[in-house]
Amino acid sequence: MARSFARRVSSRRLKWVILVVWLVLAGVSAPLAGGLTDQQENDIAAWLPSGAESTRALELQTELGSDPDVIPAVVVYERTDGLTAEDTAAIQEDVRAFGQLDALDGPVVGPIPSEDGQAVQLIVPLNVGPDGWEAIAPLVDDMRAEASDGPDGLTAYVTGPAGSAADSSEAFAGIDGTLLFAALGVVIFILLLTYRSPVLWILPIFSAVIALFCSQAVVYLLARYADLTVNAQSASILTVLVVGAGTDYALLLVARYREELRLHTDRHEAMTEAVHRAGPAVLASGGTVVLGMLCLVAAEMNSTAGLGPVAAIGVAVTLVVLMTLLPALLVICGRWVFWPVRPSFGSAEPSATGLWARVGSWIKPRPRTTWVVTSLLLLLACTAVFRLDPTGLTQAESFRGSPESVEGDAAAARHFPAVAGNAVSVVTTAESADEVAEVVAANDGIAVVGEPQVVGDAALVEAALADPFDSAAAYATIGELRTELDDAGDGQALVGGNTALNLDVQNASQRDNRVVIPLIMLVVFAVLAVLLRALVAPLVLIATVVLSFGAALGLSALVFDWALDVTATDSSFPLFVFVFLVALGIDYNIFLMTRTREEAVDHGTRRAALVSLAATGGVITSAGLVLAATFAVLGTLPLTFLTQLGIAVALGVLLDTIIVRSVLVTALTLDVGRWMWWPGRLAQRLDEAEAPPGGTTPAAAEPETPVRT
Repeated sequence: MARSFARRVSSRRLKWVILVVWLVLAGVSAPLAGGLTDQQENDIAAWLPSGAESTRALELQTELGSDPDVIPAVVVYERTDGLTAEDTAAIQEDVRAFGQLDALDGPVVGPIPSEDGQAVQLIVPLNVGPDGWEAIAPLVDDMRAEASDGPDGLTAYVTGPAGSAADSSEAFAGIDGTLLFAALGVVIFILLLTYRSPVLWILPIFSAVIALFCSQAVVYLLARYADLTVNAQSASILTVLVVGAGTDYALLLVARYREELRLHTDRHEAMTEAVHRAGPAVLASGGTVVLGMLCLVAAEMNSTAGLGPVAAIGVAVTLVVLMTLLPALLVICGRWVFWPVRPSFGSAEPSATGLWARVGSWIKPRPRTTWVVTSLLLLLACTAVFRLDPTGLTQAESFRGSPESVEGDAAAARHFPAVAGNAVSVVTTAESADEVAEVVAANDGIAVVGEPQVVGDAALVEAALADPFDSAAAYATIGELRTELDDAGDGQALVGGNTALNLDVQNASQRDNRVVIPLIMLVVFAVLAVLLRALVAPLVLIATVVLSFGAALGLSALVFDWALDVTATDSSFPLFVFVFLVALGIDYNIFLMTRTREEAVDHGTRRAALVSLAATGGVITSAGLVLAATFAVLGTLPLTFLTQLGIAVALGVLLDTIIVRSVLVTALTLDVGRWMWWPGRLAQRLDEAEAPPGGTTPAAAEPETPVRT
């Protein structure tokens, strides 16, 4: 980083200006950040692939008069020994009560009795308006309270689309505050262990919180005035990402600052040198994350594409805060902030004889054996990935635990051919309506077909599935219907409904995996090639991170099976894990290899690999623990996808920091040596052991400022 910038952020006078500016920005940002929840778009359109057949069918249903704000609630009553007259009277009372709901949009359908006489269901259409996500939970809670007030032995469930939406809304309720405090709690604990100081941890945490408020404010403004799509999922990930990445960057800057304090009497000069030396690696790492996240814009899934800009904004703002505010805070506080272990001028650098120096000494005589064995173990972990089933989660699998909507679906499945309220909706022309209805009725996966609803030149045909709406059989039925309608010449018929939507989400997610993952790899490779001025090193680093990604997926599959009792996951899961592991995991390799390149100018590559491992090992391990812990916080949420994401990213980060970065990359660098920098001029710089008699080496590397060790 330019030394002039480094001098400014650590200036004796400008440090106070920087502090005041960020305090003012934080004061302005805090109320805007608090309004981010109101800007979230959690309706179905904010998640769906915009060009999918089911999405187009949903849009046409609206034109036909079908209100997208109407969500059916299905009320299921069950008594396993048969319904009584008292039960029937209580259900009729509920029908009258539901018929008086302010949100009711149409008549209550039912009671519909089951053939076994043990259950009854009602369908209650609710119009939740444009604030559906926020409005649905209290509506369903009121219905549940009313339905549960029946005779002893009669069990009532409110399920269907409205019940599921309410349970999802309640799962996300208060999620931002819960995640923030949980993430801060684990980060503070790890920082206390890392710094062994009762004071120093406050500065990184303070900077990370300022970064979070400012990034949330920017996202809020863009969501309100620039049509940026934000949902509860991306807002939750933003919190974890900013706290985790911000603390990571703080750890690296503080470590280099502490190192420079031992070489300078003046703390302002020490910070100037620390920012000048560590800044390029931090900016390169953050820039890689930003570019990797922006690759998500190429996704078809709206929820995935929307996450890209949100996460990129969070990391970009965090970089600015950490490279300006944190240096100012550190020089304002002085050396005492490191108490009780203050780095005094001329004191010994502990990393020279620390754990990672000893690890490097162990690897040095056997680098090839080390990287071969390590790679084989990681490949063995990769084989468990075949236990993972990324074809989508069923409604029951989507939640950890059993919310009422899941129990209600199970009760309905016991007594009715399919859960009501999840119809297959086929939009076609008025001319083809009868023919389309016949094709739909002829399919074995369809239980019943309603009369076509004709409006002008368009028509809507609704049918009930014979299988649960989120089952593989139901998805197969949707695929068959689309093929049969095309073969019948009804190319204008669009098959929609919840099952079709879920199927299209799976297909779009699989396409995104095939397109976005290679795109991210190309972007990361380009950044590494420019940063390291080489081609071999970027290829090696990309290969190690991909190997780590596969091992993390494999180990995660085992954890999901043993701990969560589910091997299925969302179709977008591999892409999300890849984005975070490659974009974030490559950080640690950047920190290691940029330091190796610095040291290689003076000592040659092999010696530099050992020096950089010893110098960065402790701080990178601490940074990895922080990031792993913050993502593991997602495991506290009652949603299976976010729990799985947190577990997988945490495992992958730990693999990157403890095994891949410290053992595999170091061993590969020691084995390949100076050819890591090919075709750059540094590849011609002989290692100390390769130097010709007399101790001289070719002055082939480009001139750089010597680095003190």
